[in-house]
Amino acid sequence: MRRYAGRLAVALVSVGIAAIAVLGQDRAPDPVAWAYGFVNAGPDPSAPPCAADTKPHDCSWPGRPWPEDGKPLRLPGSDQTYTISQVQSFWAPADWYPGEHPAAPDIVKFGHEKDHLRACGHCHYFNGMGKPENAHLAGLPVNYILQQMDLFKSGGRKPADPRKANANEMTQIARFLTEEETKQAAEYFSSLKWRPWEKVIESETAPKTRQSPAGMFLPLDSGGTEPLGERIIEVPQDTDRTERLRDPHSGFVAYVPMGSIAKGEEIVTSGGGKTIPCGTCHGDDLLGVGDVPPIAGRSASYLMRQLNNFQQGTRQSPLMKGVMKKLSTEDLISIVAYVASR
Repeated sequence: MRRYAGRLAVALVSVGIAAIAVLGQDRAPDPVAWAYGFVNAGPDPSAPPCAADTKPHDCSWPGRPWPEDGKPLRLPGSDQTYTISQVQSFWAPADWYPGEHPAAPDIVKFGHEKDHLRACGHCHYFNGMGKPENAHLAGLPVNYILQQMDLFKSGGRKPADPRKANANEMTQIARFLTEEETKQAAEYFSSLKWRPWEKVIESETAPKTRQSPAGMFLPLDSGGTEPLGERIIEVPQDTDRTERLRDPHSGFVAYVPMGSIAKGEEIVTSGGGKTIPCGTCHGDDLLGVGDVPPIAGRSASYLMRQLNNFQQGTRQSPLMKGVMKKLSTEDLISIVAYVASR
């Protein structure tokens, strides 16, 4: 594979999505910037460009490495011990609970260090549960995963927000993986059992947060709350166990607007006069049918991003484009609040 000296960058923290604009152009305020891990519109640069031969990690916002201090780290219920550099390794990340999943293929365990291709398990965890800035892969149909990797590879699946850098990285990963590696990863994650991972709370306020380079909201150490407004803010149940220790047992809390779950239930179950019921394709329990993926209980941030991507046309799906046509931002927030709460 061809190589080039890619550039790394440190992400700034404000964003707007209206924008497939180039650096330096004004961006219109975007009401769902939070779904991509940013607070509001601003002059932030787009993600580093990805040419066909760009190494995957070089068009992401990888963040600063955690300084190694040699201290042994442990998690409840795990018999594994790691140092911080082992926990956070891009190419051999800590596997805290190896007895809870089948043997992972090398691409999931190690990635390709020579190509700057992170191990799948680094972002999505070895149990496939992932985090709000990426995706839950556990239990997704094999063919669905393969279809999405093809879309990443062809450019048919992009973020509406041009600075969602780990989506760029996924595009490159899809290009760098061999067909066999892609198949092995898809079969592995599909074989894993999905479990409830998120608590949804209706609220008028949400914790005050900071943002990680990857696009995840983290509660401030100093505490405090702020008005939620027309947003969904998703945070770890335990910041340290998620951000530093990469604990695949520590889930998330999504704060959603008051009344949004009931509004969402009406649209999801009946169409609300604007669309078709979600169960038509995803099953009455929203746990998927055939190669149509499950959506119940998945990350609120992830669900909102994907709905917005479908609506903006940056993620290709003729069916979903029609489904999304008449839905407002408030409708999408309500749909996501309900579906994530299932």
